[in-house]
Amino acid sequence: MIRVLIVDDEELFRTGLRMVLHTADDITVVGECTATEAPAAIAESAPDVVLLDIRMPDRDGLAVLEDVKGRPGAPSVLMLTSFDSDAYVARALQAGADGFLLKDSDPAYLARAVRAAAAGGSALSPSVARSVVEGYVSSLTGERERGREGGKAETPAPQPAVADADERVAQLTPREREVLALLGAGLSNREIATELHLSPGTVKEHVSTVLAKLGTDNRVRAAVIAWQSGLVGSAADLASHGR
Repeated sequence: MIRVLIVDDEELFRTGLRMVLHTADDITVVGECTATEAPAAIAESAPDVVLLDIRMPDRDGLAVLEDVKGRPGAPSVLMLTSFDSDAYVARALQAGADGFLLKDSDPAYLARAVRAAAAGGSALSPSVARSVVEGYVSSLTGERERGREGGKAETPAPQPAVADADERVAQLTPREREVLALLGAGLSNREIATELHLSPGTVKEHVSTVLAKLGTDNRVRAAVIAWQSGLVGSAADLASHGR
């Protein structure tokens, strides 16, 4: 069973997520709480996946993310967002978010995203991926503009920088580009193995090599690069992969 903890300031929304996930035979919600209660809840329930609201009034969801990812054996964290603040996207990527879900995501996709995150994949559906990429680019542009207006050197872009996505992807072999494209579509290692008719172990090695060449240890950042470089097709193309 995949153990899930829901962290959101709205009790009604938490209840709705619990009811949706309750219909999945392989997922169990081990707890739900507010941001301030999250550290204790995570320590007590030991979840595999945390569904975390990116913006909450009692404590910043990004602060919770940074706290969670700073712990040994940290669970996967999927950020729940309405994308009303692009700046939050880049910070979440830097802090190690494993995926992004719109708060009004399709219930069936929610379960698939939890499974993907638990299996080491990235949850980045077509409807969300473009928003993540646009938000990431917007935040980098804003940082650079603020640096110029203040008469200071431009703020270094979070790694890996979107601007050199093509250059980084050019380092990859054809097979590695195939793996990155499917990773960008949100597939887990096992799903990539099935798609490319490879063993899970071989895919794991390819993913490790791809991340190293891209200069990141985060699958979602790699997915952003896949989108920026054009490796990932349109939403219609991704639908053929069952996402």
